[in-house]
Amino acid sequence: MASIACDPAMTRGRLHAEPEAATRTAYQRDRDRIIHCGAFRRLKHKTQVFVYDYEGGDHHRTRLTHSLEVAQIARSISRFLGLNEDMAEALALAHDMGHTCFGHAGEDALKECMVNYNGFDHNAQSLRLVTKLEKRYFAFDGLNLTWDTLEGLVKHNGPLLGQANSKPLPLATAEYNATHDLELATWPSAEAQVAAISDDIAYNTHDIEDGLRAKLFTIDDLLGVPFVGQVFNDIADANPGLDTGVWIHESIRRIIGAMVNDVITESHRRFVALKPKTTNDVRALGTQLCGFSVDMAAKDKALKEFLWANMYRHAEVNRMTVHAQRVVQDLFGALLGDPGLLPEAWRKGLNGSDKMKTARRMADYIAGMTDRFAQDEHTRLFVPRK
Repeated sequence: MASIACDPAMTRGRLHAEPEAATRTAYQRDRDRIIHCGAFRRLKHKTQVFVYDYEGGDHHRTRLTHSLEVAQIARSISRFLGLNEDMAEALALAHDMGHTCFGHAGEDALKECMVNYNGFDHNAQSLRLVTKLEKRYFAFDGLNLTWDTLEGLVKHNGPLLGQANSKPLPLATAEYNATHDLELATWPSAEAQVAAISDDIAYNTHDIEDGLRAKLFTIDDLLGVPFVGQVFNDIADANPGLDTGVWIHESIRRIIGAMVNDVITESHRRFVALKPKTTNDVRALGTQLCGFSVDMAAKDKALKEFLWANMYRHAEVNRMTVHAQRVVQDLFGALLGDPGLLPEAWRKGLNGSDKMKTARRMADYIAGMTDRFAQDEHTRLFVPRK
């Protein structure tokens, strides 16, 4: 599939023209800029499911470790298929940078807060971060990533326009697209599609491990899940008396391997059938090129349904969710009511007359918070000092 790989020598360039680097390709520079930015570092203290101080929290995945796992899987798939590993890695590393503190609970709360202020969307926030909010260069705001990387970041889950189920464009996406057309009605590159399916593989499998560690469900509970239960059973039958930790790790390793192999086989099958010859052909196919087979998609769906019922909606997780949402809502209300509570750098340009602008500033500020910082700010603002 090398003929359809993104080619850094053929990139569509950057919004702000820059000389090429002597030692790195354009996509390698994009990846490196992502790794070195503040938003990426903050992912280490943003949790996936659990609030940072939950029992056993030192071992639970964070947005950072999740992104690293996605990048590893994306590189492996891309390497075997002959795609551009650097592009896939850059997209995998950046895809979650727009997430709020407290996982999806924090995002749901911020969405509710912003419902009258043009909304909030974590994918659009990722774009806003890399095109506006990161302040690292004197010549431009953002990271000035290539068009190719920005397109993949925005569309890694598929086209945003022209589909039967298309939703209204988030404000940040619409605003940026007005000045730098990312062709939102087409599919993204094969590398972006690989990054997206790698995200699915990573979070489904590591949520098994995190859920077991947190004792939200047991291995016995998993045995009834199609495919996953069979993997656990096969390993136990072949290795009587196996240490539980090793049993879990070996099972997850095999599940990841099976899913990766399925994506490789199915993506190549579609490539042969659809016959795209260039990256632009992939965009114009009108259908997904890289993904699970029908059989594996059904197994993946069953695992998602199990995790939804037994982990994401577990009573302990719900308790943390309620707390996290209250923290975000309280912070938003307090800061919107009194922007003077913001740090000086974040108050710049706010005079209180433009409510939409003020609310967006609050959303940017809160979305960038780590779990710990949000909790500390909430304590500072709402808990009386003794």
